Parts: sequence; C-alpha cells; structure tokens
Amino acid sequence: MTAAGRTVLLAGATSPSGLTLARALLAAGARVIAVGRDQEKIDALAAAAHPAADRAGTGSGTGSIRVERCSLTNEAEVAALADRLAADGEHVDGLVPLVGGWRGGGGLAGQTEEDYRALEQSFTAVRVTSRAFDADLRASDAGRFAIVSSTAVARPLAGGANYAAVKAASETWTRAVAQGFAKAARDAGEPLRAAAVVLRVRSLDDVVDALAARVVALWDEDAAALNDRIVDVA
Repeated sequence: MTAAGRTVLLAGATSPSGLTLARALLAAGARVIAVGRDQEKIDALAAAAHPAADRAGTGSGTGSIRVERCSLTNEAEVAALADRLAADGEHVDGLVPLVGGWRGGGGLAGQTEEDYRALEQSFTAVRVTSRAFDADLRASDAGRFAIVSSTAVARPLAGGANYAAVKAASETWTRAVAQGFAKAARDAGEPLRAAAVVLRVRSLDDVVDALAARVVALWDEDAAALNDRIVDVA
C-alpha cells in the first residue's frame, strides 16, 4: 500500500507545515482535503500547493486538492463537514490535525490561563475531528490518524508546562483512538486496517520536511505494526 489514491484530511492546513504536508501528499498521488476557518488562507494554500489545472485531479497525474472552510473546534461545524464530504462521495482514509501553536516561558508562574485556553484548542480539534471521522477511518482498508506532538511531553519544562500538558492530553486521546481501532477489529474478527500514531518533534520548523515524508510513509506500513506507536521525527 502507498498514499497514492488515498484521501487525506489536513485539519488546520493553513500553516507553513500544512503547506509542506499538502505538497508531499499531492506528490505522492493522494487526494488532499485542506480544512481551515479562513477561506482566503485555504484558497491561497491550494494555489500554492498545486497548479490550478490539477485541483480536480487532472493535469500532471499527481494528487488533487479540495478546500473546506470549517472551525475545527466547533463540533457542529465538523459534523456538518463530515456529512458534506460523505454526501459528495468523499471517504477519508487519513486524518492529520494540525491546529496548534506555542505559548509559554516565564517559568511556572508565567503559565497563564489565557495561554492554556489558547493552546487547549489544539486538543479540542484532535477530539472533535477524530470522533467525526472515526467511522470513515475504520471503514477504510488503510485508515490512518496521526497527530503532531512534542518531545516536551517526555521532558516537560516549567516554562512550557501548559504546552506539554496539552500535548500529553492529545497523545493520550490518540492512544485511546488506537485502542478503539484494535478493539473494533477484534470484535469483528477482522485484521487491523486502521492505525493511530503520535509523531513527536522537537522543533517543527527544523523537521517539517521529515514530518511530511513520515506522514506520507504511514501508508507504507502495516496497520498492526503502526497502531499505538509514538514515533520521534528527526
């Protein structure tokens, strides 16, 4: 199996890392659904990621891209997005939440509630999107759910306590998704086809190309070997 022909939803795709991942998936022949809450930004991402002639899957023979506007922390909007895609015959094989950012510094005393609530949105997006597309990922013959976490989870610092706590919560949720995939396969008496994985980075800016390559490679590995893994991306 490869990423070619797979439909991968990038949730919060308008960051520089979202563009890099979109380009890598398109080059691998995947169908990318780029989701963000700012229409101008996701339109710009599509234009930068892929030539206009190829957005419908024609032209160079690489993948295709579709953009969708949605607030990824709003459960109703994400559910509506899932329904809209299903109505159009779009069945998601991969989900990568990219809502994030960093706030911190100032030691433990500098960890404000305002910063925590801002960072918490990334965890909310992980929870909301994974629930909305859980059925799609289980139904796929190669469903993949991957989050981008941080090595700070393994070694949290006082000045980044809010950030590390949110990332740790997201990792715990992702491992629960992995257990759900495994249990569903066992209960159905079928081989495991879906996998949930945590991709840890130290500094995203330094490894964004390696991260994109690792996401594309998720479809090169057997689900049973990949599910519930924590992978350090260097």
